[in-house]
Amino acid sequence: MKGLILSGGHGIRLRPLTYSQQKQLIPVANRPILFYCIQDLIDAGIHSIGIIIGPNREQVISEVTAHEWDAEIKFINQDHPGGLAHAVKVAGPFLGDDPFVMYLGDNILLGGIQKFVQEFRDSGAEASLLLTKVAHPEEYGVALVDEQKKVIVQLLEKPKNPPSDLGIVGIYGLTPRIFEAIEQIKPSWRGELEITDALHWLILNGHDVTYNLVEGWWKDTGKPEDLLDANRLILDALVAENGDGPGGARVEESTVAGRCRIGKNTVIKENSVVKGPVIIGDDCIISNTYLGPYTSIGNGSHLANTEIEDSIVMEGTVIMNSERIVESLIGKNVTINRNGRHPGGRRFVIGDNSNVVI
Repeated sequence: MKGLILSGGHGIRLRPLTYSQQKQLIPVANRPILFYCIQDLIDAGIHSIGIIIGPNREQVISEVTAHEWDAEIKFINQDHPGGLAHAVKVAGPFLGDDPFVMYLGDNILLGGIQKFVQEFRDSGAEASLLLTKVAHPEEYGVALVDEQKKVIVQLLEKPKNPPSDLGIVGIYGLTPRIFEAIEQIKPSWRGELEITDALHWLILNGHDVTYNLVEGWWKDTGKPEDLLDANRLILDALVAENGDGPGGARVEESTVAGRCRIGKNTVIKENSVVKGPVIIGDDCIISNTYLGPYTSIGNGSHLANTEIEDSIVMEGTVIMNSERIVESLIGKNVTINRNGRHPGGRRFVIGDNSNVVI
């Protein structure tokens, strides 16, 4: 069995961050979202993985290849965002005659996909989908199911009047039969080949499409608030791995409490307070600063005389004298400094390489 991860698209809902970085590379708990997808496939026993790339393709290739994986990874170019079924079609030469798991690269799933993959292997079905109950099914692809037979009987893409509250998560088990289905469908009103149309063709032509329900939580990290929520959920499971001494973190006249993971060569000093769950990367300097729960600080950041809580701060960022920052998403190599006034709390979504004076 092979894996196919979709890491294209423009990430419009995450601008300005996605003007300069691919949305699947935005870090949650200091790890790119895409890396969670790759590891999920590997943990499920899949060691041949194709990654669909589009905008910022060089960035994706560089980030992924800089990491060692227990898998052979191939990058597949999609020249335009033609829909999920189009991505599968483009990946045809890589996938060949093997069954595969397609994983949308902006998903984060607690507990992985081992059970889903094993049940798909054993089912003999032509396709299987992960589903979860959603509060607003009109915003998702929706499945109507036969609970006794555990099969899907109808799929609808963002219906105005949803017949079900079971949303399609974005993880699919598929066989080569899907290529036949894709050849039979036409582009939707969006001008894209929809995977839901191809799956519905399978259903109408007598092929079983089974399903599993997500156990635990799942996040589609398409918006800033989703990223922050995913960051909270992952940090909730954080195991402390603080170091003290050569090569580890140094805590000087400061307090670190709760579940905190602090990287190598990071210094926390000058009456700083860190209250977990918090993750701080390597080579950071934290001085006279309060870091509150659910905060991620990327490698090489420098924070002084500030307060940050419930936020994602990416690598290389400098925040000085800023007063309180909450529920914020701050890109790479950003500088935030105070102009001498006395502001209250701040919320930001700031793209890479920005300079903000407050």
